[in-house]
Amino acid sequence: MRMDGATQTREYRVAVGKAAISVVPDTSLNNRISSDDDFPFSRATARNFRRGELIAGAGILVDMFARVQRGLVSASTMLPDGREFIVEIIPRGGLIGELEVLRRQMLNLEYRASSDCELYFFEGRLLRERYTTDPQFQEKVFSRTLARVSELERRIISNAGSSLQSRLAAMLLRLSTVYGKDTPANRDVLVISQNDLAATLPASREKVNQCLRRLRECKVIDGGQGRIRILNRKALEAYADGAVSAK
Repeated sequence: MRMDGATQTREYRVAVGKAAISVVPDTSLNNRISSDDDFPFSRATARNFRRGELIAGAGILVDMFARVQRGLVSASTMLPDGREFIVEIIPRGGLIGELEVLRRQMLNLEYRASSDCELYFFEGRLLRERYTTDPQFQEKVFSRTLARVSELERRIISNAGSSLQSRLAAMLLRLSTVYGKDTPANRDVLVISQNDLAATLPASREKVNQCLRRLRECKVIDGGQGRIRILNRKALEAYADGAVSAK
């Protein structure tokens, strides 16, 4: 996997059975690698990325997959008209490239750091071996994949019949959930550029700014310069449902 923006790399090996091969000075990292989610493996390489840096480009054949340990990662593609479409923003605990590794396929999305972040990278063969020999693990992989596909399908259907204002409100609520996984105490504060926010919908930056201005005037949100704070969650939910309209 291409790591254009990696700022720091270190390798972690955790204890396997009775043969401890750990070279980690802080043993708390071992627990995070082995039990933090449904994809525990015995070896990981940790890499740090700064906000905006490329993690992996589309069209690359990879034999490693990654888990977001800290921060946020955006997965995007280009629309036929040349606009960027951010398909999803991946929070702490989310995976990158696991399906491509299983299928031995190229990445079809570009991954960038949406914030300063840390990723743990794992060898693809570990995933394939586990998938082949463990039926319960196969079910976990399938469940994760189905959940992601279902969420994308729901968003597409919702976007087709909703106004931009409703879509924006729904996206702000969704992003607050995503941000909350990394910083639970600040889930109502979204640090996202206007370009990236427009790319998640997708819509033009100008029209998104108009909708944001109306929401600010109605005291539903505030903030600026790449930072949005949700002031009235119930009102934002009403806008997302199309029950009210900011004028």
